[in-house]
Amino acid sequence: MLQGSSVDNSGPSFTPLVVLELASDAKEETIAWLMGRIKDQQQNGGAELLVEQLGPGVSTQEKYNPNIFLVGASWQRLLSGAEDLGLFKEFSDGSMRAFTCANKLNFKEFKGDGDSFLSMAECQYIIKHELDTLRAKDETHVPGYTQTKLYPGKSIVRRLQSKGILIQMFPLHEKEALKRLSFSWYKKVKLSLQPLDDIKHYYGEGQALYFGFLEYFTFALVPLALIGVPYYLFDLDDYDRYVIYAVFNLVWCTVILELWKRFSASLAYRWGTLSRKKAFEEPRPGFHGVLGFNPVTGREEPLYPNTKRQLRVYLVSLPFVLLCLYLSFCVMMIYFLMEGWALSVHDEEPTFWTGILLFIPSIIYAVVIEIMNLIYRYAAEFLTEWENHRLESSYQNHLVLKVLVFNFFNCFASLFYIAFVMQDMVLLRQSLATLLITSQILNQFMEAFLPYWLQRRRNKKMIHKVRKIRTLEGKELPLTEQVRLEAHMSTYLGTFDDYLELFLLFGYVSLFSCVYPLAAVLVVLNNITEVYSDAFKMCHVFKRPFSDPAADIGVWQLAFETMSVIAVVTNCALIGMSPQVKTYFLDSETQLILWTVAVEHVLLAFKFILTFVIPDVPKHIQIKLARLEFESLEALKKKRQLLGGKCLKPRSSVRTSSEEERRAYKY
Repeated sequence: MLQGSSVDNSGPSFTPLVVLELASDAKEETIAWLMGRIKDQQQNGGAELLVEQLGPGVSTQEKYNPNIFLVGASWQRLLSGAEDLGLFKEFSDGSMRAFTCANKLNFKEFKGDGDSFLSMAECQYIIKHELDTLRAKDETHVPGYTQTKLYPGKSIVRRLQSKGILIQMFPLHEKEALKRLSFSWYKKVKLSLQPLDDIKHYYGEGQALYFGFLEYFTFALVPLALIGVPYYLFDLDDYDRYVIYAVFNLVWCTVILELWKRFSASLAYRWGTLSRKKAFEEPRPGFHGVLGFNPVTGREEPLYPNTKRQLRVYLVSLPFVLLCLYLSFCVMMIYFLMEGWALSVHDEEPTFWTGILLFIPSIIYAVVIEIMNLIYRYAAEFLTEWENHRLESSYQNHLVLKVLVFNFFNCFASLFYIAFVMQDMVLLRQSLATLLITSQILNQFMEAFLPYWLQRRRNKKMIHKVRKIRTLEGKELPLTEQVRLEAHMSTYLGTFDDYLELFLLFGYVSLFSCVYPLAAVLVVLNNITEVYSDAFKMCHVFKRPFSDPAADIGVWQLAFETMSVIAVVTNCALIGMSPQVKTYFLDSETQLILWTVAVEHVLLAFKFILTFVIPDVPKHIQIKLARLEFESLEALKKKRQLLGGKCLKPRSSVRTSSEEERRAYKY
């Protein structure tokens, strides 16, 4: 075990921000080398951070991992890291500007030594960035592990993670701040908006944007739900009158997405991520290849031929996805056979029980869909990992594409078949209602009850020990026990599954809700419970995730917009199939098809015109950004005049990509 200072119940000599847990059998030589690199000065290639080893805690009789370390930093080091990252903070004039230490006193919230200027989420993100950019110098391998190769410029933390030497790295919860957030977020039942600024302050912009989108989507559904309730009650058996609702649906799904872009831009500007450039992307921890020279970075690093990756994508992954779609189609046809059998039984002898039997095939099919989606998700992750993408963004884009294509086909193929092949609106309404309700029940079970139950079971011993400590000592949970408790909590895997669920719900509402208007009502109720269940999980089930300085919802914006385009086509087709419209084209079905296609093209054109008419960024924010750029140019001119016309490198508040690359490789 590494000799040196350790943290016991008395606490560390600094504020702990991040926890590093190494393998229990990690070599002492490796630990000493890593800790030395973390503590070393920046000019020597170190991270210049503070680190202490976690002590055994209250009870030393139980087996525990001794290789857990707490990492922190001085406030001056954190402020320097904030400048390196280009964090945007509120300036004295109310604008958002990149923080600089030289100009720190002109920032609105900077007081005294600036020890409360940065949120803890920002501090933890800075620590993570410094650890991720900790690079090998002249080492050829990790000390103590001759088979774990290193080369100059390789990220040490990523190498240790990929080889299982570093088990996990996670930020610590703040007990008091978490209590306040929990109370204002989900413990107090109230009719008000979510505390998005508090969520951003504690979890970061990416998580806050998800909850902002969830809230926005829920409120956007209210008009559709209010129209849908009387429509459903008074036109329950009249399928000839869904044309008006379909037209409203078309306008609704187009406008809400455009308005969301404006709302998210306002949030991103307020939180300082709208103008902030992303840092230069590093290779993924799982990326592997033959060591070669990268002409962009000027360093040696693993290189993998893009041609080989494309062959894997098109010759293996694509056929596999098509095979899965075919299997999904076969399952769908089995469902229709079951549906036909149940209908025949009910027609022979209609009773109460045979009436219930009519819903059984749809319920079974909905359960099978969720199981298939889950199995396919694991297969898609395995395939995408095997494709060996160099960047995390490329990996995520390929994974999202695979999952979205399969989930869309698996969830909606049967509804398209019923609507446009069978043309049975009664069965379409029944199937849509059953699939939607069953999937919501399963999702609530999988996302709310099951994680909580598993976490309680996993931490049963720890919770018992915590209660014993509080009973005997009458004190709050010691830091050592808090760290070990959080280390056993589930790891939050990001917002992928949350956005995927909202994407499918948006599909149920926008594609076919005109034949089942209560769909919007059910989704509103689901989203309300989703807010509370997700908030509970974030606060009590998962480890605290690192902040994600996002400016928007990323690729999911494109996914929702693609769904809205499909919704235009689907609703136009449903309108063309309605008996109301068909009465105007009794003599020629060809004219009906041509008119339907023409209307669909006009609506698509209207949709794309709206994307240009409605600016993504509100005018007042555009003016603030332009003014900031103007002031930067004016300041540059004045500096040049003072220097007698000598060339001076610009220091714009919006960093260029080359600046970010140099900063990313500073250490």
